[in-house]
Amino acid sequence: MIGKANGAVWQERLDHLKDVVSQDVENGKYFGAVVQVARAGKPVFFEAIGSADAQGAKPLSLNSVFSIFSVTKAFVNVLVLRAIELGRFALTTKVSEIIPEFAGPPRERVTFFHLLSHTSGMPGVWSLSPTLLVDRLEDVLQEILKNWHGVVEPGTRCDYSPMINHVLMAEALRRTDSKGRAFRDILREDLFEPLGMQDTSIGVRSDLQPRHVVPDMRGTLPIELRGRTKPGPYGMFEEEDAEMPWAGAVSTVGDLGKFTDMLRAGGIREGVRILSPATIALARKNWTGQMPNELYKTVALRAGWTPPPAYIGLGFNVRGEGIVNHQLGTLTSPETFGNYGSGSAVFWVDPALDVTFVGLTAGLLSQAANIERFQRLSDIAVSAIV
Repeated sequence: MIGKANGAVWQERLDHLKDVVSQDVENGKYFGAVVQVARAGKPVFFEAIGSADAQGAKPLSLNSVFSIFSVTKAFVNVLVLRAIELGRFALTTKVSEIIPEFAGPPRERVTFFHLLSHTSGMPGVWSLSPTLLVDRLEDVLQEILKNWHGVVEPGTRCDYSPMINHVLMAEALRRTDSKGRAFRDILREDLFEPLGMQDTSIGVRSDLQPRHVVPDMRGTLPIELRGRTKPGPYGMFEEEDAEMPWAGAVSTVGDLGKFTDMLRAGGIREGVRILSPATIALARKNWTGQMPNELYKTVALRAGWTPPPAYIGLGFNVRGEGIVNHQLGTLTSPETFGNYGSGSAVFWVDPALDVTFVGLTAGLLSQAANIERFQRLSDIAVSAIV
């Protein structure tokens, strides 16, 4: 038993967590992982296990830089909530009031509440056009404005948005910014730099490239995302100038630990306030009721599971009251909240236990296998906190 912070931490369970990840890697389930577990803001487990590649030639380190896929959305969500706190727009503001080109029924009735809760009625698509290069925010925005419209009335269905919602939110941040900054500069100056997230950027910043774990999709993504300068079907994830607010960020477990600790502490870290505690309390409630997440309903059915409720808050996934297959675990508290990235990444905050978890991995898993993997690791981590 080590440490005490409103309870105890059992070292043998943390050792077991490392053993389980090591066994997964040895069995070829994925290549490696960097994992951090913290209690009351203090790390009690921080390990790099395995490699960045299938051959085991590139061992992971604690400061390995990962493409974090949809965890990128968490940064956008937090800055949108901050903009709402500052009165730039409201949860009830229609997106078309900020982006007038987003006109026509039913999408003209979409609010920022709908975007954050994935109930916008927009289609949950991974690709907008087979020929569109998606590294330029303006190009993707124009494709959405011209060709993509709602498929159901906003608020009537929960359909996880892989990209459209966060393009719109990033553009809203840009259009309401008093300094007229680019989206990447807003993220850096208003979030990354204040929190000391020096190894986090949109696109693979040149100084981070030597430590970057190039994603190995292993056949898990249904589309190609080609880069302008990088070869291969997923070259976009190696581009330096890739301003993709839905999946374009890179980071380290240490940096995500700082971001997660800010959320744990009610929006404040080391004297820097990003959000208010009241906003975080509102954002981590389940705002989708018993509606299923249409994307993960399909995943559940294919895996032989009962489709669970979506359990989505304002930009965050919530563990929820039910015991279902869940990346945030089943032994975590119902109010646990966080975000995940395609087959590879997760972070969560358990307010009741005062525990945070960050995991970034190499060698993408399919959606169902990834849910099972992080559910298991999350439950082991929680079992160490008593």
